[in-house]
Amino acid sequence: MISYPEALALLLAESAPAGVERVDMEIAQRRILARDVVAPLDLPSFDNAAMDGYAVHAGHERIAAGSVYRVAAMHAAGETTSAYPGAEACEIATGARMPSGFDTVVAVERTERTGDHVRFTAEEAPRQNVRYAGSDIAAGVIALEKGRRIDASAIMLLAALGMERADVVRKTRMAIITTGSELNACGPLPEGGIHDSNGPFLHGSASSWGADVVVRARVPDTGRAFHDAVIAAREAGADLIVTTGAVSAGRFDFVPEALASLGARALFHKVAIRPGKPLLAARFDKGPLVVALPGNPIAVAVGYRFFVAPVLRAMSGLAPEQPVRIRLDAPATARPGLMHFGLGALVTGDDGSRLARLIPSQAAYRIVPYAQADLWLTTRDAYGDAVDAWPLDPAEAR
Repeated sequence: MISYPEALALLLAESAPAGVERVDMEIAQRRILARDVVAPLDLPSFDNAAMDGYAVHAGHERIAAGSVYRVAAMHAAGETTSAYPGAEACEIATGARMPSGFDTVVAVERTERTGDHVRFTAEEAPRQNVRYAGSDIAAGVIALEKGRRIDASAIMLLAALGMERADVVRKTRMAIITTGSELNACGPLPEGGIHDSNGPFLHGSASSWGADVVVRARVPDTGRAFHDAVIAAREAGADLIVTTGAVSAGRFDFVPEALASLGARALFHKVAIRPGKPLLAARFDKGPLVVALPGNPIAVAVGYRFFVAPVLRAMSGLAPEQPVRIRLDAPATARPGLMHFGLGALVTGDDGSRLARLIPSQAAYRIVPYAQADLWLTTRDAYGDAVDAWPLDPAEAR
């Protein structure tokens, strides 16, 4: 067996970033920026009124209460008139460009209008209620950095900057193969059958990350069926093949031999972790990377979170994720010599601090503790007062 850091380093060394493609903003949600986005213009692009009211010139002097101005015009948003020569004031709408020579907006609620004159009912500060050009972001400044996952706020900013498309990292093409003659889809089960939970879990997790699942197969415990599924994944152009089950050392654990017969070069087999020790990784020359996980559902969850997800990050051109430290609310035991991956829940300590509690009754086959968890907790050899904490879903990690 090799250690978890050694195994992860071998995987990441084989995880080259995918290419770049340009996509329309309407379909850019959750994609990862491949390049820095530099603002092509100031935002706002011109000085404009922050509210409905009256635009005047104040300079650096406060405007006395009771001041009266003659109103030259109504200046609306989108108005093309840029100046009102000789005018004392103009009525102005929110978002309208500030006419030349005016530098202050007095809110309509603080005025009294009589015919073409307006009176200010209170003292007013100069240069108020104006949104200045570039006050949000100036042209030439990096608006969004490479590696940013595009969310609704990023789309709003890119659209405001007039950008119809974005350069994003190509989606990782992923194949999922679950093995086991006992596996069945949802519905009534035959004698000795179980529902396939690993396939839907991996498909949902990969989709949440932003990978493109190009093949999803469920195969019985025969090398021929698995062999055909791997060939189909390669023909579909998969960058990454993730399998579950048949990877240990039993009579029906055919995955290592099948991969070798297909020409895959083993990177490692068995890692000093718990759960998920039998995990295997391999590489096809000029072909996909393979991560073969054990079949127990929580071993699959660990394998996805701490092996597959880092590969997806690397293939997206992202730096390795870093955990945060968190204190445990109670001591816990761990088997020496292994990296332990535990499920935790956030709790509040007596002093109001945020702590983590290991969820009880965890086992590689038990799914309910996973559904109750808030985060993953990892430690080597023994649990101390503090452990590393990771988001439950790697798609939520920065």
